[in-house]
Amino acid sequence: MYDTLRSRVKHGVRQINQPELPFNVQRDGLQHHEQCSLLEASAERLGPPMATLELNRADVPVKPRKPTYRQDWPAYNRAQTNEKAEFQSLLFDLCHSIQEPLQTIGRPRVALAELIFCVVLKVYCAMSGRRTMWELRQAKDSGYISKAIHYNTLSKYLQREDLAPYLTQLIQLSALPLNIVERNFAADSSGFSTGTTQKWGQVKWDNARIRYGEKQPNTVKKKDWVKLHIMCGVTTNVVAAAIVTHAHGGDHAQFKPLVEATSENFVIDSVAADKAYSSYRNLQLVVSKAGMPYIAFKENANPSKTSPSVWKRMYRLYDDNREDFLRHYHLRSNVETTFSMIKAKFGERVRSKTWPAQANEVLSKVLAHNLCCLIQSMFELGIDPRGGLT
Repeated sequence: MYDTLRSRVKHGVRQINQPELPFNVQRDGLQHHEQCSLLEASAERLGPPMATLELNRADVPVKPRKPTYRQDWPAYNRAQTNEKAEFQSLLFDLCHSIQEPLQTIGRPRVALAELIFCVVLKVYCAMSGRRTMWELRQAKDSGYISKAIHYNTLSKYLQREDLAPYLTQLIQLSALPLNIVERNFAADSSGFSTGTTQKWGQVKWDNARIRYGEKQPNTVKKKDWVKLHIMCGVTTNVVAAAIVTHAHGGDHAQFKPLVEATSENFVIDSVAADKAYSSYRNLQLVVSKAGMPYIAFKENANPSKTSPSVWKRMYRLYDDNREDFLRHYHLRSNVETTFSMIKAKFGERVRSKTWPAQANEVLSKVLAHNLCCLIQSMFELGIDPRGGLT
């Protein structure tokens, strides 16, 4: 027999358990009305009409549609296909804004601008020093550097501790052209592996540090991770400020320098951060920069009569207007997107073995990410990195 147990919907009425139609009738290819007549006759022979299930469409809950955002694919395609050429051009202009330190004795050193250019280009290519030599020779032929620095020399200079301040300055400078579109920011931190095969999220949260009410020791080993703290814009995901610490570097202590560095180049309308940054000092800091601090409160937060006024006001907003507070707070998810972009494109681990080199490598990843965001904004938002909007 032919299986006809599938229900038929007609005029809002759903009929179930219909009688089966003989296989030879199905095979002969009868018209629809003829098949219906046979079904009705068969139903009369079998007994009373089958029960029907009435559906009231008004009672069916309507699932809210998740908002979607259109992608300007022509602009995106142009940005991606021209990224490598634009990357080297922007990096060249950025590096040559550095003032070369004065050398009085010793053999002539490699120019600092060319050194940083080669380091960031190596990180951008996400390859070892040996396999990056072809890209360095191409950059030399294009006139961006005077010579292709040997990979051993590149690794040696990457261990310089005085390189980090220059990279930090370049990160802030590379984000400067986007200050006309970025006014809302988010802060967070994430780890980069130095060799372990585990992911940062697995190590930090998978084997919950608080289990069955008893606090467990921290499973994050200091030597296995380099921790990056950033303040990023929620529109273009550009990093406005970055700080590198060891794996156990606290988030709360890095909030103030991140906000201070961001306020030098940007107008701050709001800052979103998770509970790790929750304190009245951090709230007051953002308010002093004329911004709104959307920082989540901990479960035991309860303002008292002696609490600072800014703490009381923000807690009242959090408690009385939870929906509006969370709407601004959830912009914080963009900082997670920023970390995902950096790790997916430039790797979630570092190749260097010493601490200064690891810190410089992570900062180079951030600088390369900023340049990619700038290139994307050039094609999608019409921003000229050398003169504002086009």
